[in-house]
Amino acid sequence: MVPTMSYDREPVEATVAELRPFMKSLNITIKITEKGEEREVTSRRDGETHRVVDAIAGDATGTVLISLWDDMIETVEVDKTYRLEKGYTSLFQGHLRLNIGRYGEISEAETPLKDVDTENDMSATKHEQPRYRRRSYGGGRGGGGYRRDRGYRGDRDRDRRRY
Repeated sequence: MVPTMSYDREPVEATVAELRPFMKSLNITIKITEKGEEREVTSRRDGETHRVVDAIAGDATGTVLISLWDDMIETVEVDKTYRLEKGYTSLFQGHLRLNIGRYGEISEAETPLKDVDTENDMSATKHEQPRYRRRSYGGGRGGGGYRRDRGYRGDRDRDRRRY
C-alpha cells in the first residue's frame, strides 16, 4: 500500500520508494550515505542567514535527498542510520526532497540499516510543480471588493430608498 498525504497529521510509516511529493507527517528509517558541501542561504521568512547541506539518505528501496539545516549538519553523520518522525516531502526545483521541518524529530535508530539501494534515486525524477491560482479577496477594480467600490454608501443610500 502506498501512503498518501495526511491532513489530520496521523503519522504515516513509509519507505523511500513510497515517497511522493507533498506527503506530511512521515515516519521513516534512513541511512545517510553522503553529505554535500555546506552553503549559506538567506531565509525569505526572517531574512537571517542559515547554513544548509544536501545529504543523500536511503534504505533498501532507494535514495532521496534530504536537507540538513544549521545544527543538524553536525548532528547527522554519514554511514549512520536515523529515525525521522513527523517529516515531510517537498519539491525543490521539481525534484523530490525529504525534510525534517520545524515539527520533525530525527534521532539515531536502534537497529542500523545494512543495505541501501543506490540505483533507485527518488530525487532524480523531475516532477511538475503544481500551479496554484491566486485567490482574489476583492478590492481593486472589476473584481468584487468592498461595497463602496460599487457605489454603496451605507445608511445614506438606505435612507433615500422608497418603499
